[in-house]
Amino acid sequence: MSQSRLRRAVVALTALPLLALGAGQAVAAPAPTPAPAPAAASKVTAIEDEVARALAASLADPALRERLRTATAAAPAGAELAPLAAGLSGATARGLAAATARADRAVATAKGLGDLGPLLRVQLADPSMRAALEAGTEPLVAIAGTDEHARTVRAYDTAGRVRGLDAATLPTRPVYLVDIDTAKALTAGIDLLQRELAARGIAPAAPQSSAAQAAAGWWGTKITSVEVNDDEEPWFKGAAEMFSLVSGFGQDGKVRVDSVAMPYLQYDGTVYYPNQILVNWSNYKYNLADVVLMEDDGDTNYLALAQAVAAVLLTIADQGAYIPLVNAVLAALPASWWVDDPDYVESWYTLARTSTGRLNGARGNGWMTVEPYWVGQL
Repeated sequence: MSQSRLRRAVVALTALPLLALGAGQAVAAPAPTPAPAPAAASKVTAIEDEVARALAASLADPALRERLRTATAAAPAGAELAPLAAGLSGATARGLAAATARADRAVATAKGLGDLGPLLRVQLADPSMRAALEAGTEPLVAIAGTDEHARTVRAYDTAGRVRGLDAATLPTRPVYLVDIDTAKALTAGIDLLQRELAARGIAPAAPQSSAAQAAAGWWGTKITSVEVNDDEEPWFKGAAEMFSLVSGFGQDGKVRVDSVAMPYLQYDGTVYYPNQILVNWSNYKYNLADVVLMEDDGDTNYLALAQAVAAVLLTIADQGAYIPLVNAVLAALPASWWVDDPDYVESWYTLARTSTGRLNGARGNGWMTVEPYWVGQL
């Protein structure tokens, strides 16, 4: 957890006017400024906070405290909290297990998803804290917050008291962080998003045949390397879960949005080499598409996202030439989705099938190198 963290923003589409994208950069006007976020905590954050308080109180039980210590040592990225508590006997563990299972279901509902089983997990904020933990120092419990600009972090001790921690300085006292398994939520959310968009006519429910596919393959754009920049380094942030929305006009002339999961893209200042297909050009009518990189924090509601996107994009008709599809979407998003920072991470506009080399993002917050890639049938 000592590495710099990416913002964990609410998922949203953003928009910029159509401008040329050169082989080495993307040029675009500044992104629209979102409406101010409400001060109240989100539903998911409130649920996480209640679980953190309950977990802190439960750690007065020596057996549960030891179980948590060993479980987080075995799973540094996070141990599922409900199964961890359910594996112990005693009233304290049973109560925590039941409360966390209810919270798991509430989180899934807040994100517009069905019951996904355990979603809340716990991890040690930084590996350097383990020595003090093993020496018997009583830990605190906080949540992996979404506000990277917070000056203090709200934590709880075993007596239920609130302890304010300096957000800029790694605590010497061990701190457990309650977080969401965003990888699991992202997988389910991407699937829901694609299904809901398909049901509303924004994306096909199943791959469509095309001339390119009939010719025993299709052209794609492959990401060979990618990096996102963010100078913030709060110790209480978790790894990001990223995905892209690729938008354009489908072969049928209707608006199309394809979701592309990018779970490997977790930390800023790190270059990743995924060799991942970003665009399947056989799905698109024109030789241009927009790419918007987004991030799932705990508050992302995929069902609401699909409904908002569809409501706007269904009003845009094919005019016989490529036009940007995302300008009107930003205005359709509820102000509550703009929490702490702009919701999107980066964007690339007018990506072409022949685009090659390094493409700088429109925000200046990231870059990727791409190349055309022929996907042949076996």
